[in-house]
Amino acid sequence: MRDAFARGFCQAARQHQNLFLVVADISPAASLDDFRREFPTRLVDVGISEQTMIGVAAGLALRGYRPFTYTIANFTIYRPFEQVRVDLCYQNLPVVLVGIGGGMSYSALGGTHHTIEDIAIMGCLPNMTILAPCDPLEVEAAVMAAAVQNGPVYLRVGKSGEPPITGQAEPFVFGKLRRISEGEDVAIVGYGPILKLGVDAAQRWKQQTGKHAGVYSAHTMKPFDQAGARALLQRYPKIITVEEHVAAGGLGSLIKQAAQECGSNARITTMHLRDEFIHLYGSQDDLRAAHGITVDSIYQELTK
Repeated sequence: MRDAFARGFCQAARQHQNLFLVVADISPAASLDDFRREFPTRLVDVGISEQTMIGVAAGLALRGYRPFTYTIANFTIYRPFEQVRVDLCYQNLPVVLVGIGGGMSYSALGGTHHTIEDIAIMGCLPNMTILAPCDPLEVEAAVMAAAVQNGPVYLRVGKSGEPPITGQAEPFVFGKLRRISEGEDVAIVGYGPILKLGVDAAQRWKQQTGKHAGVYSAHTMKPFDQAGARALLQRYPKIITVEEHVAAGGLGSLIKQAAQECGSNARITTMHLRDEFIHLYGSQDDLRAAHGITVDSIYQELTK
């Protein structure tokens, strides 16, 4: 996903001459060398100073530019939270906060590098938009959408090695749930790279039972597609949400809220991270399994 961001950002920078990139002592990817060569004066490295990164970006935005900030997700939003809230959201400035390694992508670095509450934290800020693409293809589309938003945007992406799952999906539309695969018995709704587990579980269910689960990407978590959620609740008798985030303020909460407001009788199962720090070091799938989210566990929910 880092390379996909670099490709998407270079493409956006060629279309929008006012785009800047402000980084905090971290390289977005080798593929961003094209941007460095083409636009050397539009890249700023502030060093290990995330508060300064946000302040510089706010200053650029006030001068008419559209800066993207870039670093590991927990350092993008947690460390400079006051600056994000006051410098960006309070003034409604068009700055894109790129958080690399959302969820537990940095699985071997421990809880300090996990970003598992970010949707809730960013979602409670007035004027903030949240984009959380599920694969590299969706990252590129999300970058282009973020580049034209009037106000602050949090762009939550994975790290590297995530496979494409949206090659046959319907077109990406900002603010709308996106169908990845068609179904009629159950809907699996998620965001971010963990949605690949839902795709795999749906494929297994189809192979073993002949039943079809629709899979949907909630890539725009704010503003959330309430109308789209209500349509799913009316169409499907059962919905499973999957997210690499704690329960509070996440996708499951939004779907349940939509169900209550429209009087839906659909069965809703929410699969999310536990409300605890798990002191395990290993692969991202190891940590997901420790939180109870695997292809097997999603498949078991499909069979109930």
